[in-house]
Amino acid sequence: MGTIYGSDTASVYHDFYRERNGKSYAAEARHVAKLVRERRPGTAASLLDVACGTGSHLETLVEEFERVEGLELSQAMLDVARPLLPGVPLHQGDMRDFDLGRRFDAVVCMHSSIGYVGDESALRRTLSRLAAHLEPGGVLVIEPWWSPDSFRDRHVAGDVLTVGGRTISRVSHTVRTNDRTRMEVHWVVADPEEGPRHTVEAHVLTLFEPEQYRAAFEAAGCTVERLGTDWSRLGLYVGVRR
Repeated sequence: MGTIYGSDTASVYHDFYRERNGKSYAAEARHVAKLVRERRPGTAASLLDVACGTGSHLETLVEEFERVEGLELSQAMLDVARPLLPGVPLHQGDMRDFDLGRRFDAVVCMHSSIGYVGDESALRRTLSRLAAHLEPGGVLVIEPWWSPDSFRDRHVAGDVLTVGGRTISRVSHTVRTNDRTRMEVHWVVADPEEGPRHTVEAHVLTLFEPEQYRAAFEAAGCTVERLGTDWSRLGLYVGVRR
């Protein structure tokens, strides 16, 4: 499920996405917090960020809620996140089968991480686990991966930026086979001491139909609506646990 990042790659990932043009974790987090409060006014005090990565959304969400926690599969990602989020409980675990033994007013899963879970059965199992960590009336927010109708096959993307004296290049190529996409990502990182170095990753994500997301929300005991956003063409699925 997904890529298990090494410590250097996790650091590169963190720097790149925080500085990438058009990406604002803070704006996204504030928008999600607003959606939660609209559906749980006056009582939304706790939030769990599932697949929290290096904690870039949590850095803002910690200001929006009294209690926040994170769950992440990659230990290297958590190693980057922990110094940035002192006092915030960060757990290593798989979103498909985790159990923290407590509930939250909101559970969120951002940055299309849900696409890594596998097939439709795994999607339903994952949403059941997310919903199991919600209080009754709690809010579930998921940023999806592309759907079969919206995905552009053989898409190429590329960016270069410099952060803290380190130049980072990311080039990706994503191809489709049936309901799966395979994204090959090439990172070239260069700094004055070590010069350039090259890393290749492969990410396999599933193209779920909107109906599959809706059915998974319903099976998990949640209402569901799909909302557009100003910052993502993918939109958000938002549900409330009955």
